[in-house]
Amino acid sequence: MRKIAIPTENGVLSTHFGHCKQFTLIDVSENSITSETVVEAPPHEPGLLPKWLAEKGVSEIISGGIGQKAINLFNANKIVVHSGAPNKLAKELVSDLLKNELITGVNACDH
Repeated sequence: MRKIAIPTENGVLSTHFGHCKQFTLIDVSENSITSETVVEAPPHEPGLLPKWLAEKGVSEIISGGIGQKAINLFNANKIVVHSGAPNKLAKELVSDLLKNELITGVNACDH
């Protein structure tokens, strides 16, 4: 099973990963979405989110902008990062990922 986290605001991808208010966690089994849960993000603290999400069983994240240091921390916690994603509903982003149609672009975050 895969668990994918997306930083969201009103169900849509939040533009800056580290300062989002909530995460949508989507469970995937056999290439199908099996559940979707929204959780409040902890207060912003550098380096906290990779460990916090790893403890929740997250194996991948989809983000818009995210810093290189954060990407390295996620990778150290065995979490795959898909960055530069468009602003879409979380479920649509995961569906695109499952169909190998997720559009990722240049990571807009440089800090």
